[in-house]
Amino acid sequence: MSLLTVRDLQVSFDTPDGEVVAVNRLNFSVNAGETLGIVGESGSGKSQTAFSLLGLLAGNGRVSGSAQFEHQEILGLSEAAMNHIRAEQIAMIFQDPMTSLNPYMKIGQQLREVLMLHKGMSKREAHVEALKMMDAVKIPEAAKRINMYPHELSGGMRQRIMIAMALLCRPKLLIADEPTTALDVTVQAQIMTLLRELQSEFNTAIILITHDLGVVAGACDQVLVMYGGRTMEYGSTEQIFYQPSHPYTRGLLKAVPNLESRAGELNTIPGNPPNLLSLPKGCPFNPRCQESVASCFQDAPELISFTGGRQRACHLSLQAEEVA
Repeated sequence: MSLLTVRDLQVSFDTPDGEVVAVNRLNFSVNAGETLGIVGESGSGKSQTAFSLLGLLAGNGRVSGSAQFEHQEILGLSEAAMNHIRAEQIAMIFQDPMTSLNPYMKIGQQLREVLMLHKGMSKREAHVEALKMMDAVKIPEAAKRINMYPHELSGGMRQRIMIAMALLCRPKLLIADEPTTALDVTVQAQIMTLLRELQSEFNTAIILITHDLGVVAGACDQVLVMYGGRTMEYGSTEQIFYQPSHPYTRGLLKAVPNLESRAGELNTIPGNPPNLLSLPKGCPFNPRCQESVASCFQDAPELISFTGGRQRACHLSLQAEEVA
C-alpha cells in the first residue's frame, strides 16, 4: 500500500521576470520501507518538490495538484496542521547541515527541542532519548558531543546530527535532500550505509534527492529522473540502470566515472540545464539531446507507461526489448 501518492504536482513562482514553473505535473508514489531516488541536474526541480510536500515553499511560490500521505491530502494544509505532520510523520534532512543547525544553540538543546515540542517530553526524558539517537547514528562519545556547538563538529558529524534530529520522532517518511553533498567519498559511503541501516530498523520510507545516479545505485528501489521540472523517466532502479529508455537518463549514466574505463576523458552532457523562464518549444531536453528528431522541437512529449510500470516522456520509438 502506498504511503505517499503524488499526482499532477505543479510548483510555480512569481518573479519580476514572469512566472517560473519549477515542477511540472509530477507523479510518483512511495511505499513504507521503500526508497525512491529523485535524480537530475541542478535546477531540475528536485528540492522544490520536497519543499512543496512539507509546505516550505518561498512566499512567492504556489503549489497545485495532489499529495496524499496515508490517504490524507497534505497540500494546502494550514501551518498548524502541517506542524503536526512535520517531524512526527514526515521529516527532512536538508542539504547543508551547517546552515540548517542553529549555530547559537548546543547540539543537545536542538535535539531536545524536537522531542519536547512534538512528543511532550520533559527535558530529562528528551535528553536521554537524544543520547540514544546519537548512539543510533554512530556518533562517538555522544555524552560529550551533545554539549558542543555545530561548528565544533566535522561535516560528517553534523550530517549525522541532522539524521538523528530527523529520526527522533520516528517519522514514517524521510526526505533526504543531497545528504552527502560536500562530504568526502568515505564519509558519503558511511552516511548512505547508515541510512539503509536505520531504514531497516524503523521501516522508514525514504525519498533520496540527488544529482548523482551513482549514489542511488545501491540505495533505491525506484528512480524518478527529472529535467526542467518534468519527469523524463520513472522505473525500478534495475530498469533505469540496465535498460535506460530516455536519452537524458543515458547521458547521466555515461557521466558517472567508471574505474574500468580506459578513456582519457569523462563523458558529459553538452550544454547547460534550461532557463525555466524560457523553456524551448517541445521537449525541454531537445537543445542538448543527440538523439532528437523533428517532433522533439514541436511538441512536448506525453508521459507514457510501458513494460513493468515504467514511464517516460520521449518522442523516440521504444526499443523491442523495452516493451517485451
